Amino acid sequence: MTALTELRDDERLFFDTVLAFARERITAKVREMDEAAKLDAALVRQLFELGVMGIEIPEEYGGAGSSFFNAVLAVEALAQVDASVAVLVDVQNTLVENGLLRWGNADQKERYCGKLATSWVGSYALSEASSGSDAFALKTRAERRGDRFVLNGRKLWITNAAESSLFVVFASVDLAKGYKGITAFLVERDFPGFSVGRKEDKLGIRASSTCELLLDDCEVPAENVLGEIGRGYKIAIESLNEGRIGIGAQMLGLAEGAFAQALRYMTERVQFGKAISEFQGMQFQYARVAMEIEAARLLVYNAARLKDAGKPFVKEAAMAKLFASEAAERTASLCVEFFGGFGFTRDCPAEKFYRDAKIGKIYEGTSNMQLSTIAKLLVE
Repeated sequence: MTALTELRDDERLFFDTVLAFARERITAKVREMDEAAKLDAALVRQLFELGVMGIEIPEEYGGAGSSFFNAVLAVEALAQVDASVAVLVDVQNTLVENGLLRWGNADQKERYCGKLATSWVGSYALSEASSGSDAFALKTRAERRGDRFVLNGRKLWITNAAESSLFVVFASVDLAKGYKGITAFLVERDFPGFSVGRKEDKLGIRASSTCELLLDDCEVPAENVLGEIGRGYKIAIESLNEGRIGIGAQMLGLAEGAFAQALRYMTERVQFGKAISEFQGMQFQYARVAMEIEAARLLVYNAARLKDAGKPFVKEAAMAKLFASEAAERTASLCVEFFGGFGFTRDCPAEKFYRDAKIGKIYEGTSNMQLSTIAKLLVE
């Protein structure tokens, strides 16, 4: 019995519904979107119609009013077909909306929750050229001028940027204060002085947009400060802790999708008079893959359950993200080999899973950063 069979009936129905959607609506578009390095606009609209773009947003705002765990299930299900689509949904739910629901005031929720649940894509803008793993080395500035803040700086590696209408942007009101000057702002795409810059040409998850943001005297109303002035570091840390569970789910789904296709091929591919899945050398390899996928699932689900229960989950989130990303990379690599020569061609789905898997060990906290977090929490 696997962790998946332990889902409640409503969770199982939700997971199966999203997976069916992915297989029926996304599969045929995966290759085209990957080559074009662009998500299909009609598909994005369908994700809103499916209800997976506002999973935790209360029903009063047009959302599903569901759980963080269901958001994680949606990301896992979508990643079995396309990790690019999965990360769109992940960032929307686990970073942008989670932050708004937790730190937004009543006015901000009234203005933005309904749009995010029904039509607006959101982005989370923390990274800069000088601040990657050292997130709080950011240089973007925010100066108070009357009833507004004026932001100046440049953000890099911003997921969903090409599609987004709302951005959670982190800037410092006082660089001399270090992390205590960092403040979070809700920035709309059409605010004066804001623009989306160059789109990165990436190895994997190519359909997912990753762009720079340019803030040139960008005017943001003071009422669009998310949380408190100077407390943006807390929002950043806590949002990323939750977001790492989502990345763990993305990598889990990717591993499941790659393995399912490879295993099907191995049972059908005959060499020396029998299916290659029957050779002991192959069995030992795919048995280990299955074990690692199951372990990743347990880690991801456990972290998500802890988060929903309001219990400490930071260490468990780091473990889930670290292990799932490593398992996904190993699984995708082996699946290329399981397909043999065909696996090394663009026509084989294993090739794309392999390219997509690499980012899991890098974004939302590198593997070394996860190890550091785990180590610190073990000795507290």
